[in-house]
Amino acid sequence: MSELAAAGLPANLVVFERGWLSSNNILFVGADETALVDTGYATHADQTLALVESTLGTRPLHRILNTHLHSDHCGGNAALQRHYPKVVTEIPPGEANLVEQWDESGLSFRATGQVCPRFRFDGLLRPGTECMLGDRAWQVHSAPGHDPHSIILFDPVSRTLISADALWENGFGVAFPELAGEPSFGDIAVTLDRIEALAPLQVVPGHGRVFTDVSNSLATARRRLDGLQRDPVKHARHAIKVLMKFKLLEVQSIALNEWTDWLRSASYFGVIRERFFADTELDQLAEDILAELVAAGAAETDSALIRNT
Repeated sequence: MSELAAAGLPANLVVFERGWLSSNNILFVGADETALVDTGYATHADQTLALVESTLGTRPLHRILNTHLHSDHCGGNAALQRHYPKVVTEIPPGEANLVEQWDESGLSFRATGQVCPRFRFDGLLRPGTECMLGDRAWQVHSAPGHDPHSIILFDPVSRTLISADALWENGFGVAFPELAGEPSFGDIAVTLDRIEALAPLQVVPGHGRVFTDVSNSLATARRRLDGLQRDPVKHARHAIKVLMKFKLLEVQSIALNEWTDWLRSASYFGVIRERFFADTELDQLAEDILAELVAAGAAETDSALIRNT
């Protein structure tokens, strides 16, 4: 976890590069208003608050914006809302009704086996509009693929892009809709084309460092997308591995029976198994993929526990 100040970024923009489990946080410190884009995972909420306070000091946080509503991007919303009770929270419109009703089955939290404390929202980030951040007008663009409702933010003056999980330096986020039978590889391709058309000079991704070799990152993302389209089963297996590793990073160690209960409660595993691995029982599929994590040095097991490594 580190605070970044990259060449070319607007002077009133501060990037907090976070390690997994949290997304990066982007803090805008304007003359009259402050704003934070994405708030990290729930278990890191105290760290998120400390990072914000370390820059703002006694100034309040006026706005929270979420690029999309995956738990690693909005899990700190509730804690920040408690600490800054007047803060205004803005989200993409696609899941506003689900947040208003707090439908955890409709939102991704229960399906992925992750946690996100309930938060409120006060406004919507509609694609095709602009929002003022750090005294500049940032464009709001739709960025479906990793999440059908995700947005990205672009400053045409500095040509800075906040890309969330639509583009990383070496890829992009799991295509979650694809796993549930909702085609999204094509959406990823459209989003990559949209980013290329914006021609950013620097990108603040949802995970990883700020980068400037955008053309190379786009080429890498397109190669990866082509590979996923040719082998969707590999993508599905990778998604299970990502969700498992996320859980291990969250808990660090977990009893075998609790691990099994968690796997069965997170509906994405059953959905992925039924669609891509119908001939394999869920317990066996999970055991096989856990063995791959162990072989890669990303986990270890004994007769009682599974541990993150």
